[in-house]
Amino acid sequence: MAENRFKEKSMGMPVEKHDTAAWANIASVKKVSRVTIPSEMQTENAKEYVDTNEK
Repeated sequence: MAENRFKEKSMGMPVEKHDTAAWANIASVKKVSRVTIPSEMQTENAKEYVDTNEK
């Protein structure tokens, strides 16, 4: 077990990027449900990303 240190080395590196997450550019939050609503620019970027990555 002491020879396999790959897991120990990679534990410090984050897997996901939060810079491009949907909650990164929050425009507003709904009162009751506390659901975040992204900005219009973020919504357009998400749609463009989905359209370009269609199969």
